[in-house]
Amino acid sequence: MDTMTPSLQLDPRQRAMLQEMGVRLWLPGDSTSGNAPSAQPAVRPKTAPQSPAAQEPNRNATPPSPAQPAAAPSPTAPTAAAPAAPTGAAATEHAALQAPRTLYPDANPAQCPPALGKAWLLVAEGVHGSAALAEQAERLLDNMLRALGLHQHPQVYLCTLDLAPSGPAGAGVDEALADAVAQLAPAVVLVMGRAAVRHCLGRSEPLGQLRGLLFTLSGVPAVVTFDAPVLLRSPGLKPAAWEDLCRARALAAAAA
Repeated sequence: MDTMTPSLQLDPRQRAMLQEMGVRLWLPGDSTSGNAPSAQPAVRPKTAPQSPAAQEPNRNATPPSPAQPAAAPSPTAPTAAAPAAPTGAAATEHAALQAPRTLYPDANPAQCPPALGKAWLLVAEGVHGSAALAEQAERLLDNMLRALGLHQHPQVYLCTLDLAPSGPAGAGVDEALADAVAQLAPAVVLVMGRAAVRHCLGRSEPLGQLRGLLFTLSGVPAVVTFDAPVLLRSPGLKPAAWEDLCRARALAAAAA
């Protein structure tokens, strides 16, 4: 897994949480990180001497036009296109969004950093399978949120998306999600996993193509990322998920 530099000021407890997630950290001046390898001088390949005819410049050749400077990257985040109509599995799934539940109800509001924003809303599919898998996914999600400092926030909510094999696509999800956003007034919505993306945003592309795009739900910024079960199956995606969390935190700080 690639080493990454955290974009946040992390204390030792949060760094330990990230290391348990599998996200390796590098900090300037960290004695454990080692020295970066020095660059090796490039070796110039030997070429055969050219004949006098080859060395003679072609006086009839048209001089090359000067290279055009590359355009500067846009400072704004890319905007997502209009939601696509659900296809495939989303067209045959019935989904129901459960009422939001508070993840850290005992957190002290006085100790909550203002940069975390007023509230957070997470939407993710319920974990199916063994109880052990559900416990591992819940622990991983908790470690991710704690590394971000959200365990200090008393208004972090999770809405679970339940799926069934029949019924109209996204039946009732739009209304329930709009009600939750209106009730909680979150600074940012974190949409986790392909099922949540299909039913909340109406998008069926792979998550790798949707990460980093700017979405809104009822006027609130929304960030797309992987859910905990996928991260358990593919640990190499954890650094990308951490980047998404940092992006969501930046949006919440901007709203604050």
